[in-house]
Amino acid sequence: MLKKPEHRLTNEEIKARIVLIVAVGLTASFVGSVFTILYGLLFVTQPQQMAELDSAQINILSSMLLTLSGGLIGLLAGNGLKDKPKEKDDVPNTKN
Repeated sequence: MLKKPEHRLTNEEIKARIVLIVAVGLTASFVGSVFTILYGLLFVTQPQQMAELDSAQINILSSMLLTLSGGLIGLLAGNGLKDKPKEKDDVPNTKN
């Protein structure tokens, strides 16, 4: 039989964990993309003129990095918005 957990997480704690997981995922993707672009530019021998396919790949990766960085900034900026704590005065007192 399933038991109820002794300590239940509040909405703020759940939201904080979700934000952390999403932020770590976006950051890992962002860092991996940057290192991929840098590796391609520094260690792969390039001809005198850039091929059309390489140019298109760099444009796509640049757009993707802008989107990822905007999402990460928005996520971290929106993290300041917290739920309003419930006031204990709103709960009627049934004990006499």
